[in-house]
Amino acid sequence: MPMTLPYLRLGINVDHVATVRNARGGDYPCPVRAAQLAKDAGADGITAHLREDRRHIRDADIRRLRQEVDLPLNFEMAATAEMRDIALETLPHAVCLVPEKREELTTEGGLDVRGQHNAVAPIVRVLADAGIRVSLFVEADPDQLRAAADIGAAVVELHSGSYCDAPVAEQPALLRRLQDAAALTAELGLECHVGHGLTYDTVGPIAAIPQAVELNIGHFLIGEAMFVGLGPAIQKMRVAMDAGRALALSQAGRA
Repeated sequence: MPMTLPYLRLGINVDHVATVRNARGGDYPCPVRAAQLAKDAGADGITAHLREDRRHIRDADIRRLRQEVDLPLNFEMAATAEMRDIALETLPHAVCLVPEKREELTTEGGLDVRGQHNAVAPIVRVLADAGIRVSLFVEADPDQLRAAADIGAAVVELHSGSYCDAPVAEQPALLRRLQDAAALTAELGLECHVGHGLTYDTVGPIAAIPQAVELNIGHFLIGEAMFVGLGPAIQKMRVAMDAGRALALSQAGRA
């Protein structure tokens, strides 16, 4: 019987549409409109990070994304009481807990689930009890993955930024680390997502990881949209993902 792999979902992060909007104030460009265009282009979900300083996505954006866009909403947030309460009010499809520092330009690494167990565990529990699917954004580190399983998360999203940003000569070792982490994720009974820094050039090997079921991509596609439009940028990414998935199947068939 030929090998099959689960469908690889594509989540589109619309944060940086809001970044452009907030540079001038007002309501344009609208991240909700971007999410609707992403849906039309074949996206499987929408991601938005409501930061504590509200530097891009606003509270009203989260409510509108939940109410007006017919795609699952992945609400990225810090593990704080304020964000927990917003999630419980909004009831998105999923919450992804991420580390957050005021001075960082973007999320710089994975959540220290093991070291912050006492702070993270109660938030995971209350969100899960409310029917929200909880994901933890973590490094490809076995200790963090085991801590995520112990804490009761349903999903981990592996941080792919180090792989994507590394010189080409260093990428194979970092890719193997992600592959090993994805295999352990499945062994632990967690769903495996991957995200951060993915481009047309780096997405293929990530899409080929058989345990991965969702990739979340934002900044690169919003940048490409300035030149070719959001729909074509997303569609090109989908083609690159599908090519990576096909490569995984062909390699498995030769094994």
